[in-house]
Amino acid sequence: MFSIFKNKERTSKRELKHYYKIVDKINQLEHTYSSMSDDELKHMTVQFKERLAKGEPLTNIIPDAFAVVREASKRVLDMRHFDVQLIGGLVLTEGNIAEMATGEGKTLVASLPSYVRALEGKGVHVITVNDYLAKRDFELIGQIHQFLGLTVGLNLPMMDLEQKKKAYNADITYGVGTEFGFDYLRDNMAYKLEDKVQRPYHFAIIDEVDSVLIDEAKTPLIIAGKTPSQEELHRIAAMLAKTFKKDEDYEYDEETKATSLTDQGIDKVEEAFGVDNLYDLDHQVLYHYVIQAVRAHVMFERDVDYIVKDDKIELVDMFTGRILEGRSLSDGLHQAIEAKEGVTITDENKAQAQITIQNYFRMYPILSGMTGTAKTQEKEFQEVYNMRVVQVPTNRPVIRIDQPDMVFETRDAKYEFVAQEAKRRHEKGQPILIGTTSILQSEEVAKYLDKYGLDYQLLNAKTVEQEVELISQAGQKGRITVATNMAGRGTDIKLGEGVHELGGLYVIGTEKHESRRIDNQLRGRSGRQGDPGETRFIISLEDDMFRRFAKEDVEKFKKKMTVDEKKLVLNKDVQELIDRTQRIVEGAQFSMRQYNLQLDDVINDQRKIMYTLRNKVLHQEDIIDIIQKLLADAIDFAIRENADEGLGHEEWNWDEIENTLNSIFPEKIVLDRSVTKTKQIFDQVEPSHLQLKEFIQSFENDESVIATSQQVMLNYIDRMWINHLAQMTYLKEGIGLRSYQGEDPMRIYQREGLKLFGKNFQELRRQIVSELAAFIKIRRNEEETENGAI
Repeated sequence: MFSIFKNKERTSKRELKHYYKIVDKINQLEHTYSSMSDDELKHMTVQFKERLAKGEPLTNIIPDAFAVVREASKRVLDMRHFDVQLIGGLVLTEGNIAEMATGEGKTLVASLPSYVRALEGKGVHVITVNDYLAKRDFELIGQIHQFLGLTVGLNLPMMDLEQKKKAYNADITYGVGTEFGFDYLRDNMAYKLEDKVQRPYHFAIIDEVDSVLIDEAKTPLIIAGKTPSQEELHRIAAMLAKTFKKDEDYEYDEETKATSLTDQGIDKVEEAFGVDNLYDLDHQVLYHYVIQAVRAHVMFERDVDYIVKDDKIELVDMFTGRILEGRSLSDGLHQAIEAKEGVTITDENKAQAQITIQNYFRMYPILSGMTGTAKTQEKEFQEVYNMRVVQVPTNRPVIRIDQPDMVFETRDAKYEFVAQEAKRRHEKGQPILIGTTSILQSEEVAKYLDKYGLDYQLLNAKTVEQEVELISQAGQKGRITVATNMAGRGTDIKLGEGVHELGGLYVIGTEKHESRRIDNQLRGRSGRQGDPGETRFIISLEDDMFRRFAKEDVEKFKKKMTVDEKKLVLNKDVQELIDRTQRIVEGAQFSMRQYNLQLDDVINDQRKIMYTLRNKVLHQEDIIDIIQKLLADAIDFAIRENADEGLGHEEWNWDEIENTLNSIFPEKIVLDRSVTKTKQIFDQVEPSHLQLKEFIQSFENDESVIATSQQVMLNYIDRMWINHLAQMTYLKEGIGLRSYQGEDPMRIYQREGLKLFGKNFQELRRQIVSELAAFIKIRRNEEETENGAI
């Protein structure tokens, strides 16, 4: 649909013109539907479904369907879609991103594509950034869809199985993206078909799409099981890491967060633990504990990334500043932080299933999204998700004034000026929103405001409900609100009485974020729906962004820098320094996400193989045939892997071939080792193979054998996959060591990962076949005994 618009670089007037033509059709239909009774309007849903069932294309139905939703919205919510909201809805329906300014009513926009795509009967997922917004949209927009005869579901954490099934079977399902992802992983861990909750994916709308697909995409979704941690090893590794010096014992790249040991560091580890060669595969686990201890020291800062409370490590959400209740880091990293802080070491989370945000959402045939800020990240959206960004015009012209940045030499001078500026504006009653990048920074701003005796609201690790309430009040006269940049995202700030005349909401950014996109989100808090407003970034050359990504550039700049008495930088080219640094950061972040995605793509291919096999077994699809295939593959692999015809037959690994075959067949196999062709080995094994095949085939209609085979296979598949994920984690860390030898780490990971998967999958085949062959033999003996007794 609308394929002519795909893969263009920017939103053109011609493209918008096309959308406006469709909007004209919708507007012409308004009178037709406004003159209908409620029952007649509701019946349109039935008619649309019938037309689609007869093969009519969805594009033919869109103008009428949009007009019906608009009319239903007027009747149910007393809200009528603006023309620009219809354009946003068209962009989403085609599977792209609608970039719409704050306050343009994105929530109402989603009512249009969700209705249209739900008519196809395959389910629509509407994804928000938190449970509060999912519940709000379900309760509000859900009324429109229910009025029109569609079912609406809400998918939240901690719901029971039946509630989740009901939510997923609804025409439209609201929820948080991570919960949909975790349900996918849980479905692929189920031991009974009735324990699965999801149906095949069809269409998803992601609200705040940049937050979900980019900001949250750094962290994969992991379902972990508890395993006892090696406490002593964590403690020793933590003590060792404390003695390490940067660039001497380890290297740490602040941009990519990459951490690796130097040759000197490796020597220290080998000496401390009395091992000869840390590169050896036998010492992968030891290396893992040490590198996690180093990461805990250099990557995680107390009171920024986590807090220590009641002998526990509690993680902090870097975007909202809230405590992540009950969340912990996996693969021993959480325990490494516990060892660093000297608190009780808890059991480790061992990954049982995992997937990146990117690979999860790429499973949807049609994906769409809304946000106020996406254009700067369009390249990534196109490359990873095949979604274009279409900038939708605002309903009313934006009259907000975005003032040029003010840059100070020091952080102290910056905060001093922020407090003075807040005092000046506050004295005339203008509301002020001060945006920060972390809890720590919020508290620092608060100290300077205290110095001037200013009253303010500090959003700091509150509940979502309190956060939304405080953010929504930020436009009231005389109000000063200090918040992290992402706090209360998705919440409108309405101006209080008399605030228009004072210039609207004044937004101050106190640090440039690592992405221009998030800076633009902060600016977008002000000037909604044609309101007046003003924004300004007041930053310093000591800010984290410059310290981490532009140390040398700043040093050079300082040589020609001039400042006034308040330490305000007067050089005009300071803006060039800011822009260049942000572009560098965005490039580094994009590269890091690409690298992580490439790593997960290796596992993703393996995951597809495992989940496909698992689903066949779960559905009891030709289980005997699956066993036969595993049997044939296990024999084939055992022979070909150990008998390379490029070598002389005397160099073949005969012991390994015989051992593997003897673990599969009930009778002992002794091979003639004088043969020179692999075919001759297959010929020797063929009689035993045929006998076992016939033996297994004879149980094709035995339900108890099928049921037991299913459970045995699922059990072995899950155990193999959990162990394989752990080995892939160790491999990923180990390639850091190997890359010292000049090889491309990604190629090593792909090659070694494939080899590891082949080895583990062969072991899985062998275990399943030998276990089931033994079980079936016992069953046969039992039957023969019973028949003999009769």
